[in-house]
Amino acid sequence: MSPDAATPKLRECYVISLRPVGGHAPMRRAAAAHGARVLALSPWRIEPRRDAVARAALREALQGDIVLFTSPSAVRAAASLQRLRARRGQAWLAVGSGTAAALRRVGIADVAAPSRMDSEGLLALPALGAVRGRSVGLVTAPGGRNLIAPTLARRGARVLRAEVYARVPLTPTPRSLARLRALEAPVWLALSSGEALQRLLDALPVDLLSRLRRARVLAASERLAQLARASGFADVRIAADARPRSLLAAGAGPARRSKASDSMRSS
Repeated sequence: MSPDAATPKLRECYVISLRPVGGHAPMRRAAAAHGARVLALSPWRIEPRRDAVARAALREALQGDIVLFTSPSAVRAAASLQRLRARRGQAWLAVGSGTAAALRRVGIADVAAPSRMDSEGLLALPALGAVRGRSVGLVTAPGGRNLIAPTLARRGARVLRAEVYARVPLTPTPRSLARLRALEAPVWLALSSGEALQRLLDALPVDLLSRLRRARVLAASERLAQLARASGFADVRIAADARPRSLLAAGAGPARRSKASDSMRSS
């Protein structure tokens, strides 16, 4: 959808961004291009780990047959611990285009990333299809994308996990809560992390939970859309991927049927 076509539905809306502290700029730019505004409700801040355990785990992960990064934050944190260099025969993977770009900036030229930028898209990459007996270095943080490591283990891979940064939980500030409570404009919730959504739901008082659940959810994947519905949201749209412009396009465009809904209709 072109920006001009999306603008009428976006103008005067507020988009809730659940990115970490300091990570809201891309959503602000995308929303501003359509006349919308952003309410930042960061569920955590990113804190790189520099202890000996993290350094040792990263050294081991970088020796894997396949090296996989789950976020730009993982790339930045790892690069602050040691120089990242690809060995001959290794495959380097990124969960999405932003992570791939971060790897290229630190010198890893050959990086594969899925067009569907989520855990499911990553696991569908050919490099992760036949991993029995192979080692996969997973450079990530505690929690987060809990689908990747178990799936790889079930496929027979030896997962070498390096947790190079931590998500330090935050609660919404009184000012943010007051802004949310005072909003009269339509509210859209950009959803690219199930963990971020759960932290927000746990942190909000009852009256704001009711207010939030009236928002239109812009989910980055089918899995996140199902999670939103299970959490009490009725108006849920599924985006092509987690990029801000894709999330906003999903909100402004026609509703897209989910696979789960189609399965129920055909059963």
